Amino acid sequence: MLEGRRIAVVVPARDEAHWISGVISSMPELVDDIIVVDDGSSDGTGEIAKRLGAVVLTRAPARGVGAAISAGYEHALRLGADVVAVMAGDGQMCPDDLPRLLAPVLDGAADYVKGDRFSHPDVAHVMPRARRVVGGALSAATALATGIDGLSDSQCGYTVASRRALSSVDLSALWPRYGYPNDLLSLLAQAGMRVRQVTVRPVYRGEASGLRFWHVATIGALIGRAALRRLRPSWLRAPSRRGAQAPPTET
Repeated sequence: MLEGRRIAVVVPARDEAHWISGVISSMPELVDDIIVVDDGSSDGTGEIAKRLGAVVLTRAPARGVGAAISAGYEHALRLGADVVAVMAGDGQMCPDDLPRLLAPVLDGAADYVKGDRFSHPDVAHVMPRARRVVGGALSAATALATGIDGLSDSQCGYTVASRRALSSVDLSALWPRYGYPNDLLSLLAQAGMRVRQVTVRPVYRGEASGLRFWHVATIGALIGRAALRRLRPSWLRAPSRRGAQAPPTET
């Protein structure tokens, strides 16, 4: 609890048994609820998280990181959370940055806050050049399509959302896989939510990137859809997927 607000953190995870205990144990004390969404793991990720006291939502088979985050958001709202952060299960988001991400929402200056790795002074030394180039291009295109001023790291998954922001969109209708951040930014902008960025530490440990050409192509298509939503809102609305899939099981 911080400033009288209930704070939840959603942790999407798939086969993160090596990292999940560190993610949970390093959560700041201000976090009231840790919701791990186990997206079809086969390595015991969910069992480890449960032993450490997290709420675990089990999804089998895997449905994608976007769908996992949406399920976590919905559960956090049911728990009564006022503010909901997202931190990946792979330990690549520094917990020390969380209070600064929370501040604009708690102060009423923003409805949705994104981490910005590109403004950190260490980014050129830590993040591979190819990721910086691709991330910069996707961010510029997303900013243009959504009309969000100053957006420089659209793909960063380290975020904080107010209850108001999450209630302004149909979470079940969001894109379920890679490209989820771009789709959510589009709908938040369409709903008039205030989006801000906060510098966060880029964390890389030499892992191979999971981003592939077809992911970039998909994100490009979603950015195109975002532009259509902005220019012709009546032409393109996010289709509802409510009821299409069974909800995740809490364990």
